[in-house]
Amino acid sequence: MNILILNWRDIKNPKKGGAEILTHEMAKRWVEQNHHVILFTSYFKNAKKTEIIDGVKIIRKGTWWTVHIYAFFYYIVYLKKDIDIIIDEVHFFPFFSALYARKKTIILVCEVASKLFFTLFPYPIALLGRAAEKIYLWMYRNIPAMVISRSTEKDLIKEGYRKENIHVLSLGISSPKGLRIRNKENKPTIIYLGRINKQKGALDAIEAFYSIKKEIVNCQLWVIGSGVSDYITMLKKKIRDYKITDSVTFFGFVSEERKFGLLSKAHILIVPSVHEGWGLAVIEAASQATPSVVYNVSGLRDSVKNGETGVILRENIPQALAKEALLLLIDKKRYIQFQKNCLEWARSLKWANATRDSLKLIESFIEIKR
Repeated sequence: MNILILNWRDIKNPKKGGAEILTHEMAKRWVEQNHHVILFTSYFKNAKKTEIIDGVKIIRKGTWWTVHIYAFFYYIVYLKKDIDIIIDEVHFFPFFSALYARKKTIILVCEVASKLFFTLFPYPIALLGRAAEKIYLWMYRNIPAMVISRSTEKDLIKEGYRKENIHVLSLGISSPKGLRIRNKENKPTIIYLGRINKQKGALDAIEAFYSIKKEIVNCQLWVIGSGVSDYITMLKKKIRDYKITDSVTFFGFVSEERKFGLLSKAHILIVPSVHEGWGLAVIEAASQATPSVVYNVSGLRDSVKNGETGVILRENIPQALAKEALLLLIDKKRYIQFQKNCLEWARSLKWANATRDSLKLIESFIEIKR
C-alpha cells in the first residue's frame, strides 16, 4: 500500500510530542512490512525539505499553521493517483482531507480539545475554536478513527461519533538502546517533564513542590522541557518569591538519553496537565521505576493504573498533588510496590501492537472500498 500521513510535526521537529513518536513508530513498522509511507509535515529551522528516516519519506513545507494548505495542493498535484490511504492527524484540527479524498481518509485523533480551548485562548477565540471543532467532528463522524486511549474514544462518542467507527490503538514506548535503570537520588526528587506552559500545568507543579518543600526540606525539583520565555520567566520569579531557587533546576530541552537518565534517578513524576491524549511521559517514567502523581484528566486516566503505578487525584489542585506525592515518598513499602508495578506495566506496552491494530484497520478499510 501507498500510505500518506498528514501531521503538523515530524520526529525531528524540536517541538515534537508523543503524537509524533507514535506516528513514526507505526510508520517505520509499516515500511518494514513492505508498505510505502510518505509523511507530509511542516518545515522547521535548519530542517531538510525532503528526508528519509527509517524508510519513511518526509516532505516538509509551510509552518504549523499553513502546512494544511500546502498538503492539499501537494496531494492534488503530485500524489492523488498513487496514494491508497491518507492518515489525517488531528492537533486541534485535522487536515480536512475528507473534503478532497474522503474515500481514502482515516483520521488519527490523539485528543479532543473541547474545554482546552478555553484554557489556552481568550473567550471569543476559544468559542470560535470550539465551534470549528464541533463542525469538523460532525464532518468526520462517519470516517474511521484511530485513537490513542479510551478517554479519547469516550470524548469522541460524546461529540456524536459512532462507537463502531472508533478503533483504540495499543501504544508502546520508545527508549534509547542500552538503557539501564539508575539508582535514585539521595535527595527526594520530584520531576516535571513536558512543555513549560499553562496547558501542561507548570505553575501548579511549582506550587505543589513549594508545599512538598515545607515538609521535606532537602527535596528538589527537576523541570525538563522547553517553553515560551515569558512564561518561564514568570515561573522563575515565583520560585524566587518562594525562596526555593536553590532547590529547582531547569534542564530545558534534553536528549532522549538524558531524559531517561533523569527520569530514572527521580523519585516521583508529577503531571498537573489540564488535558492529555495519552500521557507518554507517565509511561516513560514508569519504564524507569518512577511512579507518577497526576491530575484526573483525559489521557492520564489511561496511562496511570491508580493505586498501582501511581496516583490519580480526586481534586485537581496543587495541594492535592503535593499531599499524594508526600504520602508516596513517606510510605517506603508502598513506593517499592509501585516501582515493581511500573516496570511490569511499561514492559507490557509494545509498538508492535499499535502497528498490528493500525494495519488491521487500514487493510479492512481498503477491502471495504474495493
